Amino acid sequence: MKRYYITLFILTLVGLFAISTNWFPGKNWDKNTPVYSVLKDLGENLPDHAREDFNEDKIRMGRELILNGRTIGPNGKKSKFISKFYVCTSCHSVDREDPNLSVFDPEGRLDYVAERGMKFLQGSTFYGIANRESWYNDDYYLKYGDLVKPANKSLAEATQLCAKVCSSGRYLEEWELDAILAFYWSNQIKLGDLDLTDEEIEILKKENSKESVAIIKSKYALKSPATFGEVPENKVEGYKHAGDPTRGKMIFELSCLACHQDQGVAGMPFDNGMLSLQKLKRNLEKNSLYNIYDIVRHGTYVDKGKPRYMPLYPKERLSDKQLEDLRAYILQGV
Repeated sequence: MKRYYITLFILTLVGLFAISTNWFPGKNWDKNTPVYSVLKDLGENLPDHAREDFNEDKIRMGRELILNGRTIGPNGKKSKFISKFYVCTSCHSVDREDPNLSVFDPEGRLDYVAERGMKFLQGSTFYGIANRESWYNDDYYLKYGDLVKPANKSLAEATQLCAKVCSSGRYLEEWELDAILAFYWSNQIKLGDLDLTDEEIEILKKENSKESVAIIKSKYALKSPATFGEVPENKVEGYKHAGDPTRGKMIFELSCLACHQDQGVAGMPFDNGMLSLQKLKRNLEKNSLYNIYDIVRHGTYVDKGKPRYMPLYPKERLSDKQLEDLRAYILQGV
């Protein structure tokens, strides 16, 4: 009898370990297994941007290029800045920023990043970018056409486009691109991020690859959607949503001030002071590029002598309701 209880105790511990790590019999998977490793085991082909042979030094270089715009290259010397004006993280995070990886909910994302001390940026995160299957989607593709067509199905081309055009910079050298792709590959979605149900875990334990692949891919977005919003016809009435100044303050601090701060990448600094808010208020209802509706929905373009510009916010990154929250904060502050 004593031996029975000891055996039962051991089996219980093994079961708890399996649940806590998403352990699968016969498969070398746990909660930290990258999604593409799972898909490869299920018979899926790896994408062109796969970098299975990455090493820590290459990942370091890629991360530094993304965070700092330059790194110590293979020759032991500092590389040239990709851009004099921006780094990748001026617009993109490198961390997870959505509570649900398959849903694009700007309200949920705002709460998620605020709780973690992150920024609320206009560009989609680099976390899991290697797990997507297309880039520069939807209205980017429709509006910019030939410019983004090569980038739509190629992460390498998308990265080059961002380096040259979006950051007002230069094309990456081959070793730089390879290092960034290695960082992307190391920064994949993990199996433990997928919020698998007990039923789905049981299916993954079986040898039904097609059904297992479908489950895995249903748990995260295969692309970042992009819907370009329109400004309201009447800027006095706005989008006719009741604005919440508390959430507007969050957006102002985590989004606007991410660039528009002293020594920030934007050429026009703001703060929470009266002068900044009054300046924003004066343009609220004007038909100009600098009211919050036009500047957020349309952005600005690179002009001669002005390589810094304001990227637009797709509706998936900042909703109409959140724009009204921002307006409410500006009005309350004055």
